[in-house]
Amino acid sequence: MSQPAPIFDRALIAAHLARRSGETDFVIDLVLADLEDRLITLIRAFPKALIIGPDPERLPAFGLTAQGQFAFERLPAFSPDDELPEIAGSDYNLIVSVLHLQAVNDVPGYLARLRARLAPDGLLMVAALGGDTLTELREAFLAADALVLGGASARVAPMIQVRDAGALLQRAGLALPVADVETHIVRYSSPFALMAELKALGAANPLVDRAKRFATPALLSAAASAYIERDGDPDGRVRATLEIIWLSGWAPHESQQQPLKPGSAKVRLGDVLGKS
Repeated sequence: MSQPAPIFDRALIAAHLARRSGETDFVIDLVLADLEDRLITLIRAFPKALIIGPDPERLPAFGLTAQGQFAFERLPAFSPDDELPEIAGSDYNLIVSVLHLQAVNDVPGYLARLRARLAPDGLLMVAALGGDTLTELREAFLAADALVLGGASARVAPMIQVRDAGALLQRAGLALPVADVETHIVRYSSPFALMAELKALGAANPLVDRAKRFATPALLSAAASAYIERDGDPDGRVRATLEIIWLSGWAPHESQQQPLKPGSAKVRLGDVLGKS
């Protein structure tokens, strides 16, 4: 069976990340702060834990749960050769994937491969950019493309919708799937300031089917104008949506809560509701 055509250019993503300026990445800072808050609520020890992300040196070396501190192994996420770095062992109690899933061509396969590296009752946590991220920039370029070029080009990557997340986790063989979303509104002095930051963070267009010519000054000016008209604030700044989707699921284990078998209920629903 043939594989579907890739959406993302892995080699280009790796090249973009390699050229970054080294400035602070506020997006990963937000995600890692949220990860800390989520881990501390868990009454669980993780003697073997792995974290995967675009910047191994920026990833935490340690995590903290309600049962104490644990060490993370750290791996780089993006490689020109494969969507998932080589992971030694298949007995991890915790695997965390940070800001990688939104640039993966085979999302179900990626999740299934991580699931295969978990020990029984091991936890997988994934943070990825959600479908509403940069929706303002996407709409501005659609308007500019129509005005200047007479058609649309793929300029902002498609991203995961939270409504699809639970099914993806179940398809990967994970139990007790949970998906939730954190939405942040970030403001910039201008659309050009946003575009410059995206480039500095290595987040330029990663699509295989991207326009092969550089955006012209006329196109950029039209996009900026459309952006300001649609999403500008009275003080002259513009808004940008940042949506972080969190997915979590556990490798199946007999100790986990199981759904009751059909017909095994001992109390009628009508009795509970007070109906005859």
